[in-house]
Order: sequence, then C-alpha cells, then structure tokens
Amino acid sequence: MPILYAFIGILALILLITYVKLDTFISFILVALGLGLLTGMGVPAIGKSIQTGIGNTLGDLILIIGFGAMLGKLVADSGAAQRITQFIISIFGIKNVQWGLALAGFIIGIPLFYNAGFIIVVPLIFAVASSTKLPILYIAIPMCSALSVAHGYLPPHPSPVAISTQLGADMSLVLIYGIIVAIPAIIIAGPIFGKTLRKYEYKGGDSPFQANTLPAEQLPSLGISIIVTLLPLLLFLFTAIINSFNVESPVLQLLAAPYFGMLLSVLVAVYFLGLKQGLSMKAVMKKLEEAFKASASILLVMAGAGALKQILNDSQISKYIGEQLLFIPISPLVLSWAIAGAIRIAVGSATVAGLTVVGILAPMIQQQTDIKPELMVLAIGAGSLMFSHLNDAGFWLFKEYFNLTIKETLKTWTVMETIVSVVGLIGVLILNMII
Repeated sequence: MPILYAFIGILALILLITYVKLDTFISFILVALGLGLLTGMGVPAIGKSIQTGIGNTLGDLILIIGFGAMLGKLVADSGAAQRITQFIISIFGIKNVQWGLALAGFIIGIPLFYNAGFIIVVPLIFAVASSTKLPILYIAIPMCSALSVAHGYLPPHPSPVAISTQLGADMSLVLIYGIIVAIPAIIIAGPIFGKTLRKYEYKGGDSPFQANTLPAEQLPSLGISIIVTLLPLLLFLFTAIINSFNVESPVLQLLAAPYFGMLLSVLVAVYFLGLKQGLSMKAVMKKLEEAFKASASILLVMAGAGALKQILNDSQISKYIGEQLLFIPISPLVLSWAIAGAIRIAVGSATVAGLTVVGILAPMIQQQTDIKPELMVLAIGAGSLMFSHLNDAGFWLFKEYFNLTIKETLKTWTVMETIVSVVGLIGVLILNMII
C-alpha cells in the first residue's frame, strides 16, 4: 500500500501542476495534506510535519539561493556577462566560435539562474550570429547547453543546492564532480550536436535584441568581470580544500561556509559591478531587492517539496519504498536518474523533478553507503534535465526567442536536453568507478 499511496501522490501532483495549472507550491501542500490523511496521520501531526519540512528545507537555502540571485542580477545588469563573452569570442575566433560560446555560457551560467542567464545571452547570440553570418542555432545551442548543465548540476543553482542539503552531500564536492561531469555533457550537447544545426536559419529578419547590448565604454573591465562572476566557484573550491584538512580556525571555517561565500561574492559585486560602475548605493540595493523577489517563487517550490518529503518520511512511505528498492538489481544512480527523468517529462520542471525524487528515495539513498551522496545529487540533476518538451518553460523560451516551430524546437532544444541528461548519467557512472 505505501507504494500505491506514493504513486497516487505523484500522479495527483502531476495532474494539479500540468492539467489544473495550479500553483506548484499549493500543489505540493495539497498533495502533502492528502497523503498525510490517506496514510492515517492525525491532523496535528500533519501540520507539524509540513512546518518541519518547510523549515528544514529552507534553512541555508534562503541564504545561498537569495545571494545567488543577487549576484546574478549584478553580473547581468552590469554587462560583465557581455564582456566575458566578447573576450572569449575574440580569443577563439569565428572558426572555433562554438567552443568559445560554450565556455562563455558555462562561466555565465555559474552565478545566473537559467531563465535569467538565457535572457542575458540571447542578445549576445544574435550579435555573434550577425557579425559572423553563421546560422543562429549553430551559435545558440553550445551556449544554451552550458547554461542548462550549470542549472542542473552545479551549486549555487537551486536544485543542486536543495538536493545536496537533503542528502547531506558536500556542496563543494558536488561542484567539483559536477564540473568534471559537465565538460563532456557540454561538448557533446553543445558544439558537436550544434554542428548538425546549420540548416536552421532565423526567420524573423533583423534581430530584435541588438539594442539590449551595452556599449563598450559602459562595461566593467575583463578582469573584474571574470573574478566577480567566478568568485562563488573559487570560494566553493576553497571550501573543499579547507574541509579536506579539517581546519579548526573559526575564520577559515567561516570562509568555508557556503552561505558566507555567497554573501562575500555579493558584497564584492556590489562594489565592483555596482558602485564602481557609477551606480548609487540606493540603485544597487534596488537591484538586489528585485533579484530576491524573483527568487521567491523558487524558494516556495522548494518549501512545498520539503513539506511533501517530510510527510513521506513521517508516514513511513519513504522508508518502505527505500527498503523495497534496495532489492532491485539496478544501480541507485541509474534508478534515481530514471525516476527524476520520468517526473521531469511529466511535470516539466527540473527543480520539481529533482526535489520530488529526493522525497521518495531519501531513505534508500542514505542506506547506499558505497555511493557518494555527491554523485547521487548529480545523477538526480542529470535526470531532471531529461527530454524537455511542451510543459517546460525553457522549451517555450527557446522556441519563441529563436522563432522556431514546435517540431523544430523538439528536434533541437529537446534533443540537446536529452543529450545533456544521458551524457551526464554516463559521466556520473564512470566517476563512481574511479573515486
């Protein structure tokens, strides 16, 4: 019966989000309530479980994701992303422009949430396509694949951070392993797959995005742009080094805390990408306020997923499912990836898919002492990117901005996302054999 209850809950979640079009947070709470009642939990116990789940889930996430959104806003609005892209393209040249754009997309994708990153790079993609006379998707796919991989694999993006927190994974190691797995995924889904897309021409005439690029004199310096954009990455790597030596210094321990690293990155960006660019403190703070407001919906989704996870735990559904799945002759990495992929295909949201899988499989995952939780985070992240189609906002962003038909979007964007997912799983399985 517990497996049937879990199936009913996931099906109800899919129906509420996909067909009823109900808000995702409300859908999570309703399903959590329904599962609690269905499994015989008392009303007070259900309320306490939901509160505990939300509180435990948000914890550090509010700090990391909130600061991440603020940093991304400053990187985007200041023109730092534009400066980095222009420099990389100048280094790689027209012949290797795909590789340059993939690298630029990956660097830009570290601090920026996917949708924000996409909106930022679109003008750059059109500008490069216009100056090089190359087909638009030949240019776009490498950059978008890198953004997608960063979104699914790497902290400080919401899903990897939340899954890491739920599984007790070391976020610094998730980042390091994620970069290792990301490289082949980006190469195959980006430049290699992109070479097959020369036939897709932009049908909309002159680019409507040229005016969105900033003039060169308003851009921050290249050094500042790179340092500030990559500062979270550098601090996460520093965290991994500090943790490996079991340092007891309070100062170093504070610097190694993920939330403090994100705070420090924001403060550096406030000065170099805000005040030093001629903005007033009031104007910079307004940008940070807007960024945090934009991240509120993501935090609500995570809060709802946390509530559902706690109900699954407290009702013993997760424990029962975990015990049963232990007998399935398949790697937990593959199983987690497959279930995340199935939920992603049904719901459309990578974040919802990843967090829902954790709620179901957490007990099983925690019993797999021979598999590093960091690799489990990456397997789930890869699965959550699987086969993006008509129920995913990213699908429609790509379709509308590049003026494609639904069929063309399925043959380009959806294939790219599927390649990213499959190659990501293969990379995780290989890494699991090595480390």
